[in-house]
Amino acid sequence: MAPIRWQPDRSDTERGFPMPPMSTAIGRGLLGRCPSCGNSHLFNGFLKVRDACESCGAPLGLARADDAPPYLTILIVAHLLVPGMFMVDRAYTPEVWLMTAIFVPAATGLCLGLLRPIKGGVVGIMMKLNMLKASLDEV
Repeated sequence: MAPIRWQPDRSDTERGFPMPPMSTAIGRGLLGRCPSCGNSHLFNGFLKVRDACESCGAPLGLARADDAPPYLTILIVAHLLVPGMFMVDRAYTPEVWLMTAIFVPAATGLCLGLLRPIKGGVVGIMMKLNMLKASLDEV
């Protein structure tokens, strides 16, 4: 007798809220909109995700992004700035204080500028893949 393999339920009928294609959900999240409908704001503050969408009722607060957005932000910023640091150091050999004065504010600005859109994109992916907690009480 052949073993029966478990298959996850990939139907969107149980959700109770509409879910667009993956690229649309990520794009809406990157823009800070509800990944499901795109009509409402995703964030309550700078990085606090709303509990639910005001338009479609999607449970946005159940998508717990946790450590993925900071990790991806650091990965992107490092890949943008480190080659620039090496090129400036090799070409001009500036003093350490000058390199610090240039690249620390650049890294800080890029991290703060990218963290929110990346978190929105991760929430969009999690909503599309139905990676939601069972309830907000299970924190």
